[in-house]
Amino acid sequence: MNRILRKNGENISVKVLAITGNGILISIPEGDFFLPYSDYPWFKNARVDEVLDVKSEGNFAIRWDKLDVDLEIDSILHPEKYPIIMNNL
Repeated sequence: MNRILRKNGENISVKVLAITGNGILISIPEGDFFLPYSDYPWFKNARVDEVLDVKSEGNFAIRWDKLDVDLEIDSILHPEKYPIIMNNL
């Protein structure tokens, strides 16, 4: 699904390009990025419609409402700065 972000007055496209057995491929203005399930586990068991339902969350993040997932664009560009810590509840 294609959604539009607004950044500095310009329209910016955000898309999910592919869903694979290993992760998802997204396109943001900075380029195309593969998000492997090992690093982004929220997408692994998600339904296709949940993954495709992506939208902007301000100018610096994207959100999957149905999955309750927010990702800052910077965390996609520089994942080493954002270690993922999960708690088993």
